Amino acid sequence: MNRSLSILVGALSIAIAPALCAAADLFPFVLPWDDATPGITNISNLLEKPAGLHGFVTAKDGHLFAGDQRIRFFGVNMAFGGDFPTHADAEKVAARMAKFGINCVRFHHMDTGTAPGGLLQKDRKTLDPESLDRLDYFVNELKKNGIYTNLNLHVGNQYAGMPAYEGSGYFKGVDNFFPAMIEQQHAYATALLKHVNPYTKLAYTADPAVAFIEINNENGLIMEWNGKALDAMPDPYAAEFSKQWNEWLKKKYGTPEKLAAAWSQGEERLGAELLANHDFRAGADHWFLEQHEGAKAAMTFGGSNATTEMALNVTAPGKEGWHVQFSQSPVKVEKGKSYTISFRARAPQPAKINVGLSQAHAPWKGLGTQEVKLTTEYQDLSFVVTPSDSDDQARLSFSNLGLQLGEYHFHNVSLRSGGSLGLLEGEALGKVAFIKRARLAQRTLAAQKDWQRFLFDEEAAYWPGMSKFLKGELGAKSLVLGSATGFSPWPVQAMLDVVDAHAYWQHPHFPGRQWDMNNWTVKNESMAGREDGGTLPGLALRRVAGKPFIVTEYNHASPNTYSSEAFLEVMAVAALQDWDGVFAFAYSHRLNDWDTKRLTSFFDIDQHPGKMATLPAALTLFYRTHLIPPSAHVVSITQEQAIDSVAKGGSWVDGKAYGLKPEETFAHPVAFRIAPKPSSTLDISALAPQLKWDTKAHRMTVTTPRSECVVGNMEPGETIDGGAVRITAGVTRQKWAAISATVMKGDSFFHAQSILVTAVGDTENADLQWKNAEKTSVSTWGKGPSTVEGIAATLTFPGGAKWKAWSLDERGHHQTEVPLQHAGGETKLTLSPEQKTLWWEIAEE
Repeated sequence: MNRSLSILVGALSIAIAPALCAAADLFPFVLPWDDATPGITNISNLLEKPAGLHGFVTAKDGHLFAGDQRIRFFGVNMAFGGDFPTHADAEKVAARMAKFGINCVRFHHMDTGTAPGGLLQKDRKTLDPESLDRLDYFVNELKKNGIYTNLNLHVGNQYAGMPAYEGSGYFKGVDNFFPAMIEQQHAYATALLKHVNPYTKLAYTADPAVAFIEINNENGLIMEWNGKALDAMPDPYAAEFSKQWNEWLKKKYGTPEKLAAAWSQGEERLGAELLANHDFRAGADHWFLEQHEGAKAAMTFGGSNATTEMALNVTAPGKEGWHVQFSQSPVKVEKGKSYTISFRARAPQPAKINVGLSQAHAPWKGLGTQEVKLTTEYQDLSFVVTPSDSDDQARLSFSNLGLQLGEYHFHNVSLRSGGSLGLLEGEALGKVAFIKRARLAQRTLAAQKDWQRFLFDEEAAYWPGMSKFLKGELGAKSLVLGSATGFSPWPVQAMLDVVDAHAYWQHPHFPGRQWDMNNWTVKNESMAGREDGGTLPGLALRRVAGKPFIVTEYNHASPNTYSSEAFLEVMAVAALQDWDGVFAFAYSHRLNDWDTKRLTSFFDIDQHPGKMATLPAALTLFYRTHLIPPSAHVVSITQEQAIDSVAKGGSWVDGKAYGLKPEETFAHPVAFRIAPKPSSTLDISALAPQLKWDTKAHRMTVTTPRSECVVGNMEPGETIDGGAVRITAGVTRQKWAAISATVMKGDSFFHAQSILVTAVGDTENADLQWKNAEKTSVSTWGKGPSTVEGIAATLTFPGGAKWKAWSLDERGHHQTEVPLQHAGGETKLTLSPEQKTLWWEIAEE
């Protein structure tokens, strides 16, 4: 990030309380699950009721409209059992959502489980009547409260009658091309969308409160193929994939001779061995073992074949896989040339290791690496890499060996130039097997290019084909989106109505088995003011100009003690970037369990007081305040350039490939698009800074006439001058806080009749037990009630001689009057942990 753009800190100035004191202990603070009472924290007036009042949401001029007015969405995901509240609970949950300004619900993972926590019966085809009735009633309650619906179709259904295989997951990628799975997607969509909701009296295809229909969550053929998830496909999937591949080749080449001639260009036969002592006959000679951060390992030679076997015994694990690795250098490699790596190996237990070429000197850049799956049985492994750069001092390395104890065995490691072929033995037009990711580099560049274009064409047929089915055969009038970009490449997703993206700050990491709730970490770091911008540039660089852009999954994972920053940060950037919507993941996953009074998981926000308390400020900023400069940096590329960028960079290619820079995220809107000719436009006139991402102070500040906030590090005694408000920071637990001031009535802080102040810090459950001093995991999440940090600070406002102030209780009602200080035409509000609240109201008497 360009520091000169980020060092400025602005909007809200924080001044310190007159007397500094030690940070207070956490105190109980629970936002009632069923509260929809009026008050300054109730912003339901910003939602037009009922949802769909002006007809279906439409896409126009690259944005979303309800009638002739722009509409912006802050939504939440409901997942699994959370999709199906009882009728009585649905009424309360919908009203509470509206209170906090939530205006769309994304119904997610309805198809993953079976009833009562899912929409399907045990046959995984039939909709369950009771679950469907609960969904119908909930949708109607949401609609009455001004809350739209986003219906997800395929998320986690395993498809009835389909043979599973290792690594198939939810059959991601496979269901983009396999006809029987697409038929089941059609059947499920038909059953759900053509169903008439008895409470709205409308089919879901005809209900204007259904803003979006989403085809297939986090799914894409190119991504899954690049991740090698499709390499292990058995028949009938492999046979069908090969069939469609050969049909594509026949259409392009017509005859076997033309295919053979095209693919034979650039073939490279195997050359001489490039390694010394490649068979370990001389023991460790020329091989170098690395051990880092306490990891311990040793190489021994002998075993069943003393001339060709090396045993690597890991006796103490490291903190990361690369803390044990072995390599040989120097080897000389040339950019763009093919090199074949082969060896025989087994592991003490199934493991994934990294094998490939890299620099043997700073900056230790990788030149071509492959992830290899080892089993407890010997395997003969071989693959081709094509170095990204030439280097006379490269190395062949075996890494990611540092986490599992026991002996790895290696035989006859080989590195030879060449190995790139066109047609393999026995192949001809009509008989070419689909190309596995692990074998791609063994093919000539012509063959590789054809394969990459075939994959793109397959995705470009599936997603628009599904949209055509929904709109054409089913008559759906809602906007259709496919999947989040990255999981599917943006040039394909831009063929649909809306472009989507997902991001998480410090998503849980599972070093062993995925979703093992006894073995996970969440890094305990604030995102505010990070030099790389955290999650935000990665989202901004996915926006396609001319298409509405929404983020249907976003969160900062609990129990991160800074996670209350999430929505102030993302909504400020959403306002600056002129996005159309952001959805928290998630409101709740839980079935019939609403009043927990505690944090329940990594993601659910409904019982997270720190995150929920920031919503009125964050959403008011997004809905009514425009941090939009007069123009944006928009890059245009041609269709062929877009497709080529996907072939080179995979499905996750974004605006960086076209010249956009991450640091622009905090300066002005950025986007890219497909056009007849390449171009780049940037015409930003002088504009007072409204959002500043300060990488030196590690915080974000926002200044607008009616909203100011500061999120991030604050030293006790530090003052930050903003636009109209100054804040003086007191002592906090982490020298960190998220403080906002929002004019709820009035056109600016200079003419305010009512101001909402919110200040949040750490949020934890009572009796939460950390596993370590770094606070990256817990031995127990603790119990209710949830507890929060009281923030010490003084806010100074212009004017306000007739104002009074109150601390607010968990419902946002007046709790205790807080004295104000009036002097020199200014008013000071002093926040204190003793006030035991996260929010305050200032209003005219």
